[in-house]
Amino acid sequence: MTLLTIAVGLAAPALGSFFRGRALDSEARRLLALTRQGQSRAASEGLPMDLWFDGNNHLMGLEAEKSFEPQDERAVEFAIDPDMLLEALTTPVTDKGTSPRVVSVSTQPNPSIPASHPGLPRIRFLPDGTIEEGSPQKLRLTGRDGFSILLQQTRNGSGYEIAPRN
Repeated sequence: MTLLTIAVGLAAPALGSFFRGRALDSEARRLLALTRQGQSRAASEGLPMDLWFDGNNHLMGLEAEKSFEPQDERAVEFAIDPDMLLEALTTPVTDKGTSPRVVSVSTQPNPSIPASHPGLPRIRFLPDGTIEEGSPQKLRLTGRDGFSILLQQTRNGSGYEIAPRN
């Protein structure tokens, strides 16, 4: 019984970090699926789609652009795990000590296009399925333990993917 207690005591911290890592990985995959849904909806419905992020309230959502569809019946909103931080990055992340610029306000190349959630970072999918140029290059999801996963635009800029871990 003593040996079993010692073994469990040694394994418990490792299992805790394993499950926290799985939660981070699961949240990143859910975010990636939402980017693909936005791209697919934009192409199939022929309408621009906005994928927005509200880090302060731990929310993200997908909906048709308000100028085309004032009331989107298929809009979705998801809660982000409150132990995680989601940031939109506009410059590449490097290992040389330079920090990326974190987007706190959505950049809109065309100010005449109304944002469904003004002031929040967003990815805008165009009706041809492409990503608008002013959309974030990378998204960083950071867990409570400091580990993070990057979602980045693919090399040809046609979608997002989970960046390889170094």
